[in-house]
Formats: sequence, C-alpha cells, structure tokens
Amino acid sequence: MYTIINNVLVPFQQAAVPINDLSVQRGYGVFDFFRTQNGVALFVDEHLNRLERSAAAMHLKIPYSRDELQEQVDQLMKQHRLPCSGIRITVTGGSSADNYTRGTPHVLIAEQSLLMQDPSQLHPGFRLITYPHVRELPEVKSINYMMGIWLQPKVKAAGAEDVLFVNNDHISELPRSNIFIVSKSGSLFTPSENILHGITRAKIITLAKAILSVELRPVTLTELKEAAEVFVTSTTKRLIPVLSVDANPIGNGRPGEVTRLLYQRFIEMEQKYFEKV
Repeated sequence: MYTIINNVLVPFQQAAVPINDLSVQRGYGVFDFFRTQNGVALFVDEHLNRLERSAAAMHLKIPYSRDELQEQVDQLMKQHRLPCSGIRITVTGGSSADNYTRGTPHVLIAEQSLLMQDPSQLHPGFRLITYPHVRELPEVKSINYMMGIWLQPKVKAAGAEDVLFVNNDHISELPRSNIFIVSKSGSLFTPSENILHGITRAKIITLAKAILSVELRPVTLTELKEAAEVFVTSTTKRLIPVLSVDANPIGNGRPGEVTRLLYQRFIEMEQKYFEKV
C-alpha cells in the first residue's frame, strides 16, 4: 500500500511527518474521510468542502488547490485499484520550531480497503450509553478523538457499541456519527448544535423531507428515550438503528419502519451516484 505525503507517493511503511509537527506534539490538525467504489469517490465534493471549512476554522492553509487534491486522490486510487475503500485526507498543524506555533501544514492522503455492510441488509442495530461531553470546536472535523477512544472500555463494559454525548440534558452526537430520532407522532428530529455536520446526515435530511416532517433543533435526552425510533448515520455506517440507550429500549427494541425506508432510499441514492459518475 502507498500513501501520498505533500504530493509525493511513498510506501505506507515509509510514510512519516516530522516529530515537531503539531499533529504529533499537540494533536492539532483536521481531516476528512470518504468512501470509494470501483474508483469512484462517494460525495467527494461535499467532503472536500468540509475539509476546507475545517482547515479554515483551525487557521490552516491547505497548500494545494481543490483540483490538485482531487488529482492526488485519483492517483492513489489508480495505484491501488481497490473495489471498496476509504480515503482519508489529513491536514496537519505543520512543523513548529517551538512546538506550539502553527507551521506550513503537511497533507497526508491514505487509502485503506473497506468491508461494508451488505447494502441489501440493514444493520441489526446498536446499543448506546450516554456520557456528558461536548467536543472542542464540534463543527470542525479535528484529528482529536481523545474522549471517544478514552471511553471505549466504559462502552464495552456496558455491553454497548458506542457512546452518545450529552450536555445539560441535550443530546449532540456520537464520536463518529450523527443521531436522529423519530417521534411517536411521526416527525424526524436531529440535533442542530454542538455537532459535526455529517455528509450522510445532510443526505438523510434531504431524503427525509420528502416523506415526513423534519426539524433541526436542540433535542433532549427525554425526547430520545421516548422516541419511536432512533438511528445513527456516518460515512461507513450509512444508517444503523439504535435499539437501546443506557439499557432503555427504544420503541419496541427493534429497527423501525422509517429507519428501514430511509436506509433503502439512501442505498438507492448511493447506487445512482456511482452509476452516474
């Protein structure tokens, strides 16, 4: 496998950044991640838009144009020719003489093989626990995943698959996913504050508006636990039903009909994208 660092293709084992880079010294940097299928990058424009927004919010200037980044991504895909993969573009804080002041960012582009859920089958579902936390600069896709990783033993000890962040009785997001609830009255709600605006989240909102009422607003933990359905979304998860939160069943404890319908429509959208491109 190969990686591109600062527009140079190098073997993965030789990929490196200077030890005084702020990504190493301070965990300072941003990234974005998208899927590919047979050499086509899914929703790549939206992901590159978000990468640029994240970098700008962190005062990092990406040293390559959008076209140049796309060319590097294409080069890596042609090098590997993987049928299904994930591509991560990382923009670091740059080498720093005092280990604190930003430098010129290093740009790392890596590709890995992915094994995705069979699109004909909805995932059987996740169990979540909650934890009080708000990510720093939540609108930024930062390389800092400290809390999510630190909480993994707690998640496993609870027999759960992931953790949902909560602040003052309001839910926000999972470490790597957005969350939606379907109320018993048939409306779809998703948190609007203290979140990363996911690409899959945006697609689901668009699809959902054609079939039910959708609200982007603060959502309470009580609303979540009283919901008829709950599901999470992300690039690699697509849509996954939530069966319980803090051991409290959601609805009847099984994937709901709205979740199933939105999953089917998202798969159709995804397939049309790959066929069109």
